[in-house]
Amino acid sequence: MESNMFSKILIANRGEIACRIIATAKKMGVHTVAVYSDIDRNALHVQLADTAVYIGASVASESYLCIDRIVAAAVQTGAQAIHPGYGFLSENPSFVEACSEADIVFIGPSAEAIRAMGLKDAAKQRMVTFNVPVVPGYHGANQDESFLAIEAEKIGYPVLLKARAGGGGKGMRKVDDPSNFAELLASAKREALASFADDSVLIEKYIQTPRHIEVQVFGDNYGNVIHLFERDCSAQRRHQKVIEEAPAPGMTDIMRNAMGNAAVQAAKAVRYSGAGTVEFIVDASNGLREDRFWFMEMNTRLQVEHPVTEAITGVDLVEWQLRIAAGEPLPLDQAALSITGHAFEARIYAEDADKDFMPATGCLDYLSLPHNLARIDTGVQQGDEVSAFYDPMIAKVTVHAADRDSALHGLRLALADTHIAGCIANSGFLLRLVNLESFSVGGFDTSLIEQYASQLHRSSLIPIEVKIAAGLVVSGLLNFNGSPEPWDSPVSWRHFENARLPITLANDEQEFGVGVVAVNSVYILDIDNDFFTIRVVSYSAYSVSLEFPDGRRLPFGFVLSTDGITIFYDNDTWRFHFPLINFTMSGETSGDGALQSPMPGRIVDVMVDEGDLVEQGDRMIVLEAMKMEHTITAPFCGIVKRILVQIADQVEVGELLVSLESTDE
Repeated sequence: MESNMFSKILIANRGEIACRIIATAKKMGVHTVAVYSDIDRNALHVQLADTAVYIGASVASESYLCIDRIVAAAVQTGAQAIHPGYGFLSENPSFVEACSEADIVFIGPSAEAIRAMGLKDAAKQRMVTFNVPVVPGYHGANQDESFLAIEAEKIGYPVLLKARAGGGGKGMRKVDDPSNFAELLASAKREALASFADDSVLIEKYIQTPRHIEVQVFGDNYGNVIHLFERDCSAQRRHQKVIEEAPAPGMTDIMRNAMGNAAVQAAKAVRYSGAGTVEFIVDASNGLREDRFWFMEMNTRLQVEHPVTEAITGVDLVEWQLRIAAGEPLPLDQAALSITGHAFEARIYAEDADKDFMPATGCLDYLSLPHNLARIDTGVQQGDEVSAFYDPMIAKVTVHAADRDSALHGLRLALADTHIAGCIANSGFLLRLVNLESFSVGGFDTSLIEQYASQLHRSSLIPIEVKIAAGLVVSGLLNFNGSPEPWDSPVSWRHFENARLPITLANDEQEFGVGVVAVNSVYILDIDNDFFTIRVVSYSAYSVSLEFPDGRRLPFGFVLSTDGITIFYDNDTWRFHFPLINFTMSGETSGDGALQSPMPGRIVDVMVDEGDLVEQGDRMIVLEAMKMEHTITAPFCGIVKRILVQIADQVEVGELLVSLESTDE
């Protein structure tokens, strides 16, 4: 059949999925148009696209969710089609209709198919009609609290309350007994209303040993539907996926055929076209059985975890999306598809796993991803800001190998080689997760992370090796030419005695002091009154190797920033800041008293006047840098002779702030 492939498409999304779509479009010779908000002006997807159009403020409701602006950008640039990616408008039927009205092809299913699958209750009622197995439950319209409580009793506790609109675990509550049904129902409804503007819920039987297994489906505009096998997404926190794999561990041919056929039937029930995912809940209490899986929902778009399916099938799903939308039939039939090897995908998020996976923000001061070990999908680069406006995903790491054990080994290596500084990330948590024996054997259920929470949380005890490395690097007594000799480092040189540089470092749990003295070719560190003699084996811009008193030689990665240091050690990341920085002058303690700025920043407070008498340790200047305040204190008793800055001034490293004259005799 003759192809009518698009010459130009617009991508109505951002981040890693926009970059992913651009990569395939370029391979196919299709020009791309990116859209961007204020905060995304210099984003990676904007840089990679052939054309970019500004669509509004950083808040998604004023940019990436504005149908009129996105359609207008497509018309303005001559784009023939729009790819929605996932999230934002990808499952909004009104967006599909707006594209159609503008004579622009929507790269995805019809508005009718999206509507049919968009509300979980209606979708499940349709599935029953088409003989697709559905979890026992109540999927009706009656939302009266008393009525729902009766339905829950009929189903039998425990039950699961689920928002009928949306997903991502929002509006979902497990209810173990009738006593807290009303409270959890109210909570689920509040969250559903806030997230989806719809507080309606449905009730399902809670499966005690649930595995989350989904099937990738694809349909064309000629009634053909196939599946591209399954993905296991049971590794979840807060009902949201963090690691996916394909194929599912323990899957039998009989079970795979049953699930695949059910997924195809579900897609045919809504005349589905394009890429979609049919999600099933599986009772794994007695292994995988073809009579113990049930339809949960259908995602009418490409999934975040699609790379594992691409890895085991060799199919570029985005290319298929473009071909189907351009009017071509499915490139392959079911018989031509097969599984090769095993694949894992780990989602690297800016989040604090030790604080209930709270999303984090900050600048990616350092970003080293294992491109040589895995497929990396990302929409950010070093120096970018992870903001509070959008999903905090940093990257997806996908590893493919001949079998599950080999793929898991590769994933461990890749996660261990993932280093991020400036923003809290979950890579250490993911590495601890994949090192669990229960994860290694496979076949775990969705409670895995909750069940092993105590093992997955990092100990708050800072290893002494980390304290030593952090203190030594922060001291400035090392240099970048690799020589550990103290006379090669001007910071440590003194006339008659060894220099002892006092340092204070802290993280959220604790604060510790480090004193560093350079003696000949070794360094003596005093850490909270414990002394260690350390030799430096090697030193470079981002790594240091140290020899400890017991003969061990250990490597450390590090990233210095204006407000602290990040240490990479033993497959984990430790971040420390300076709780109070006492910056002395550039000369001797009793010298000219020239206090210089230790970092670029903004003056937020000047706490002294010219002529003031100050005592050692008195607060003089407050400098804001990296969204944190740093206090510069008097290094000795003296008189303030000159103040060379004022509030709101921007200063650079080394800029003179205050001149102080010593009053010591």
